[in-house]
Amino acid sequence: MPLTTRSPAAPLLADSVRPAEDGVHLLDRRVFPFEHRWVHARNLEQVACAIEQMVTQSSGPYFAALWGMVLAARDAAEHRPGEFSQRLSAAADRLIATRPTNDHQRLAVAWVLGEIDAARARGEDSPAELAAAALAGARAGDADYRDRSRAMGEAAAALLPDDGAVLTHCWGDLYLTETVAAAQRAGKQLRFFCTETRPYLQGARLTAETLAEMGVAATLVTDGMGAALFSQGEVDALVTASDRITLDGHVINKVGTLQLAVAAHAFGVPFHALCHGPDPAAATGADVPIEHRDGDEVLHTLGQRTASRRVRGHYPAFDVTPPRFVSTVVTDRGPFAPGELAAYAAQDRQEVV
Repeated sequence: MPLTTRSPAAPLLADSVRPAEDGVHLLDRRVFPFEHRWVHARNLEQVACAIEQMVTQSSGPYFAALWGMVLAARDAAEHRPGEFSQRLSAAADRLIATRPTNDHQRLAVAWVLGEIDAARARGEDSPAELAAAALAGARAGDADYRDRSRAMGEAAAALLPDDGAVLTHCWGDLYLTETVAAAQRAGKQLRFFCTETRPYLQGARLTAETLAEMGVAATLVTDGMGAALFSQGEVDALVTASDRITLDGHVINKVGTLQLAVAAHAFGVPFHALCHGPDPAAATGADVPIEHRDGDEVLHTLGQRTASRRVRGHYPAFDVTPPRFVSTVVTDRGPFAPGELAAYAAQDRQEVV
């Protein structure tokens, strides 16, 4: 029986992390779509390195973390029983630390550890039983993410015009595909402008290609063209995913989002930021660590150096958009004004009680 169930019609980036008995297979997004190359991670450390080295991006690290924890549980089951918890805790810490700005890895780890705790509460405490619980947790976390993405996509599509243009920035896989699929089901005729998204060109290689796979008109623009498009009335909405959104409505996303949000605000174009839900542990933008990657990455594009060796690079991988520049935060429970996200968190507290 397969470890997960997928639609054969899904775009490739929505199926880019594939668990197997021999490890985890990750589509290498650094070379997609020019090559469909898969990286085979056989253990937890190889999964963690793949996340750090940008083999998998967008929603990919979430799924990689789920199945990485399964590999770690299988490995821990082969050691002394008393070491299982210690090894799983170390594996969780390793995965969470791979990309500190996005909390996807933390959420994925919580699914697996939560199912292991539930198994122990039922008296299932052998290494084999705990490894099986880890697999059950990963499957549940996989299904939950897909369900929440679908609900969020429906809510996002409802905000978009029946016939119009959307500008995106570094937006990939399930957040994108579910929104577009919902719009298509509603009979909407959308076209997209995609920023190329330096330095990895995720917009050019990932977002635009996924839209093309789905039969949607996609036009590529450079990262600096957004304000011009807004000023000329060519864009009806700015829509991005987000790596994290705080309780007070700050949007943390791929660097470059802030400048687009400010420009959209200046020209009266709504900015809809997508996330499953705000991070209850982040009250404001100051509570989210911003990952700074090696500046050398800015000096290269697709392996080619674009500046002389006398030039330095600087690369904060994310920026923080204040809530005054955000029209709507679209969640799996529908749209919220950025100043009303406390209501989302309150629903969580009521469910716990």
